[in-house]
Amino acid sequence: MARWGVVIVLLYGLVALLTPLLIHLGWLADPNAGLANPIYAPPSLAHWCGTDRLGRDVCVRTLAGSGVALQVVLVALVLALLVGVPLGMVSGYLGGGVDRSLVLLMDTLYTLPVLLLSVVLAFLLGRGLPNAAAALCVVYVPQYFRVVRNQTAQVKAELFVEAARSLGAGPLWILRRYLLRNVITSVPVLLTLNAADAVLVLGGLGFLGLGLPETIPEWGGDLQQALTAVPTGIWWTALYPGLAMFVLVLGLSFLGEGLESWLAGQPERSS
Repeated sequence: MARWGVVIVLLYGLVALLTPLLIHLGWLADPNAGLANPIYAPPSLAHWCGTDRLGRDVCVRTLAGSGVALQVVLVALVLALLVGVPLGMVSGYLGGGVDRSLVLLMDTLYTLPVLLLSVVLAFLLGRGLPNAAAALCVVYVPQYFRVVRNQTAQVKAELFVEAARSLGAGPLWILRRYLLRNVITSVPVLLTLNAADAVLVLGGLGFLGLGLPETIPEWGGDLQQALTAVPTGIWWTALYPGLAMFVLVLGLSFLGEGLESWLAGQPERSS
């Protein structure tokens, strides 16, 4: 599964890198240009995936949506890592009032449904790529916090940490030198699984009209626009964006499951 996951994710990354270049060179049509094309044209040699209600090429918009999805998800999860991992380490290592306050805050966020919290944040922040990434970031910070905090609380009782503390090492040195590499091992698995979930949440925001502006190709927004056309037999405007989202989620899930199996067979590092 990990091999298939790597292949799928690399293919999407390649598409995300090449599509803007091909559009700039004129080899692919502008994803927002459609005035010269017939509306709801079925798949043909001129338009491999057909056109939508505005005459825009569905194939080009689906390809361009790959880069948008990966960009938003990557920014959101990197921000969640940069916030959740340090907070989890500090909370697990210091304990006391700091730990109780942070745990209460994160548990409050964690109990809220992911889609509901992201919808509320997207509504408050408005539509836009940075705003969508920020909304997703807040959703996933508690997950990294909980995992890292629990592992930090366990590892800090190990003998090598006690030895470092007795030799005069400060909290910052212990966190950076001894604890980080011992608690970070489970993060890659959570990262890939959260990436798969974030693709679906981003699609849900776009479907509800709370994701990205209409000028930016996005799978969820295209699916929402295709909703009224599907009952009339116009299937291509919904099939290709939905299929692209499904395959990317499948690849990220395969990658996460493969990483989990591989890490489970690796010996723990304790020093």
